Amino acid sequence: MDIKDKIKLSQNIAVISGIFCITVALLLLLNFWQMSKNDPTDSKVIQALVERLKQDPNDDALKMEIRNFDLLARKAYFNSQWQVKTGAYLLLFGAIVFAFALRFYYSLKSKIEAPDTQHENEIASRILAQKGIIIVGAVMLVMALGTSFITVNHLKYYDVSTSADQNQSVEENEGIEVIDVDNHPAMVPDQSAQSEKIEPEVQTEQQPEEAAGESVETEDSKQAEVKKEEPKKAEANPAVAGSGASSFLADIKKNSNSFRGPFSQGVSFIENAPVEWDGSAGTNILWKSPIPKNGFNSPVIWGDKIFIAGADAASREVYCYNRTDGKLLWTGKVDNIQGSPSAMPKVTPDTGLSAPTLTTDGKRIFAIFATGDIIAFDMDGKRVWAKNLGVPNNHYGHSSSLITWNNKLIIQYDTNNGGKVMALDVATGNAVWETTRNSKISWASPVLAEVDGKYQVVLTADPIVAGYDVETGKELWSVECMMGEVGPSVAYSDGIVVAANEYARMVAIDIRTHKTLWENDEYLPEASSPVACKGLLFIATSYGVIVCYDLKTGEQYWEDDTGAAIYSSPTIADGKMYLMDNDGVMRVYEFSKEKKLLSENELGETGGTTPAFEDGHIYIRGEKNLYCIGK
Repeated sequence: MDIKDKIKLSQNIAVISGIFCITVALLLLLNFWQMSKNDPTDSKVIQALVERLKQDPNDDALKMEIRNFDLLARKAYFNSQWQVKTGAYLLLFGAIVFAFALRFYYSLKSKIEAPDTQHENEIASRILAQKGIIIVGAVMLVMALGTSFITVNHLKYYDVSTSADQNQSVEENEGIEVIDVDNHPAMVPDQSAQSEKIEPEVQTEQQPEEAAGESVETEDSKQAEVKKEEPKKAEANPAVAGSGASSFLADIKKNSNSFRGPFSQGVSFIENAPVEWDGSAGTNILWKSPIPKNGFNSPVIWGDKIFIAGADAASREVYCYNRTDGKLLWTGKVDNIQGSPSAMPKVTPDTGLSAPTLTTDGKRIFAIFATGDIIAFDMDGKRVWAKNLGVPNNHYGHSSSLITWNNKLIIQYDTNNGGKVMALDVATGNAVWETTRNSKISWASPVLAEVDGKYQVVLTADPIVAGYDVETGKELWSVECMMGEVGPSVAYSDGIVVAANEYARMVAIDIRTHKTLWENDEYLPEASSPVACKGLLFIATSYGVIVCYDLKTGEQYWEDDTGAAIYSSPTIADGKMYLMDNDGVMRVYEFSKEKKLLSENELGETGGTTPAFEDGHIYIRGEKNLYCIGK
């Protein structure tokens, strides 16, 4: 190929790549204009259908039509985001090819003899025209790339700094409403059909005791070195093991020390759970106490104390209430933490700055916030240690809850920067182990699973569901089966892990063989975590459909369309399944293969958190108050 052929080839490549860049740039600009004018998640059609539904709330066909339109709107939003991202990469690639082709073209042209004076003016005008085209193309390139980065975000973030004054602190012990239950006798539920008494599977791993007199870090003292204990070997029966192991397991079973209760599995060991109440009328409401700051974390219980957290742009706080009367015992301030950001990260309204549920080991209470601040208090509210893990790169806000086991605080920290899981020493906050995960961002929380006498932490994210050794952090197994923005935590029972996510699938995995037992994509949860127990599996969709499956086969037994949004997770307690919708209505079902709704109970305010159970009582966090329900 002679030099003239090379010049012609480079010229053709430059022209083709230039046309390609202009076309992609125009499409990106057009897409930006369309997205700025039309919010794909705010459909006037859906709004009109919702208005029609208000006139006829029992129109099931109309409900299905609304759901279909909502699904199309969501898909349109994610498709437009994909188009912008893909277009930006294609435009960048085309621009690079164009630049190299043009450079090669002029390099070859310079090797040819200069033209005679007769053609100088003509060539000069051509060069000027070419430069004009290049400048216009460069301007379009910059505009297109710029619009791809500033494309309208239809997730409607809000800046918490504008709402700092909306949450006013409540003075300690003021505003607690105690209701005289003698004036509101309990309503007796229908006992015509006795439900099966559920005995949750007993965990067999023993919990080593912490060393007596261990050192802790305070604000005024230097960090103490803590001697690491060798974990004791698991025994088949914790009841005959060391008294510390037996006592700890007994405490775990009668308390609710993490998100979704013991082991974060959504199965409670308590008895005599209330079935009927009415928050507005005060029926079976023993007390309710105001919550100073907003948060979406669920209550946790240890002994006679209940813990929740709240946050706004002004401050982050941990609250301890008396379980008996609802009195606010202490407020722990989360401040003066090295590395904590001065400006709050932007979060969505349905996540906020305080979404993760706290956890406790019976000696300390641990909390984490969207700022990456993590803190430990003792049971009397004295600060033990605090640190910042780095502000999580999260476009909704951090929501993965905490869990503790065997002197370790387990943290799932999957962000846009990559995935990892870590364990901190509960006494000092020092790192025990940290494992990098081959995963993307996730809003799910860790779950503890006992397998053949040993415990592992099971996590779900895009694209993997995986188990990690709780002592070392070593990845034990991994199955690539998830996709999208994973919010629900896994369900675990009888050696089967169930992971699910909206716009993806639901997958049942044998935790020993790591084989997929079955898959389903008909009903999928968005935020609510599934729960499994004694061969049954329950899930709840964000649009209000509750479904019961056979855990081992995936066979569907029943479904119930509540017509309400659901973010809370179902919980199994005392032979029943409890699930609260975002309007604050708790539905209680018999734990059975056949659908039997026992009661529908109104809290009297909105709420989307998961309840905590204690013998004879249920504790629910509403939007503004913490409730104790019991006879």
